[in-house]
Amino acid sequence: MREKYRVADFFSGGGGYARGFAETGYYDIIVGVDNFPPAGKTYKANFPEAFFIADDVKEITGRTIKDYTGYGRGDFDVVIASPPCEPFTGANPKRQKDPLDRLYTDPAGQLFLHAIRLIGDLQPKVFVIENVPGIMERPIQKAIRRELQRVGYPDIYFNVLHAEEYGTPSKRTRVFVSNYRIKPSKKPRKTVIDALSNLPSPGSPYPPNHDSPGNIPSRHRRRVHRLRWGDSLITYQGAKRRLPNYIRLDPRRPAPTVMGTSRFIHPYEDRLLTVREQARLMGFPDYHVFLGGRDAQYDIVGEAVPPPLAQAIAEFIKTSILEYYDGER
Repeated sequence: MREKYRVADFFSGGGGYARGFAETGYYDIIVGVDNFPPAGKTYKANFPEAFFIADDVKEITGRTIKDYTGYGRGDFDVVIASPPCEPFTGANPKRQKDPLDRLYTDPAGQLFLHAIRLIGDLQPKVFVIENVPGIMERPIQKAIRRELQRVGYPDIYFNVLHAEEYGTPSKRTRVFVSNYRIKPSKKPRKTVIDALSNLPSPGSPYPPNHDSPGNIPSRHRRRVHRLRWGDSLITYQGAKRRLPNYIRLDPRRPAPTVMGTSRFIHPYEDRLLTVREQARLMGFPDYHVFLGGRDAQYDIVGEAVPPPLAQAIAEFIKTSILEYYDGER
């Protein structure tokens, strides 16, 4: 029987991308790499069998991966990566004006290039790099295509996927750059109430990460009480427009995009959502735990690839791409 397909996970965060692949039962998560300590602790708690490298990706090479895992060039079936999106997202008011500066000059943007370098080192059968739609700006897209072709992948696709179309109870539009066209099967949509309806009150022993999120400051309580579904308590300035936060969730719809800075108000109660509730909005199963301080946990949740979307991608890769390789053997 065919062994499970091997996955390397760069900019792994707390393991949302890996969770989706693991849930299929087809993949072994061999190694994760991230230098944010709470994310590393979270990843190891959820994937204890995986190697975890708590280091800056700039310091990692294919040789490093080989030394840790015993697997090197040509041994991985899939590389997944989620380099930081802040240099490219319109939600960042400090985003550089020149698109190419976002990729080549911004230190965080350069991490996308390090993901490409590592893909070149490992030469997986399939790679899928996740980021925001901002990388679709023509100069950035051309540069990414050129860099990936330089490391050995002539065919490059920019796959735009919407998480809510794949069973995630929140909206999220992301671009997945890959060497194959990715067209997962869509799944039934889920709403906020689908995600939150069977949870106990905050502070219950189970599920984990469902502690009380703290009280809303007294000066805001009256305003919060008056918020209707979809209304927000505050707005902040993004790169191009003002964006809402502290939104009263509409239970009948998918939630707005969950980000690390996102805080949501419960649809029926005058309180913030717990970390577990926000994780539910991202499609995390309750057995996926989050470690570190509470703000770090919110960050880990909001910066993840939603596991249902990752699972849909993983299923497509297995049935439409990797089984072809098996047939060729």
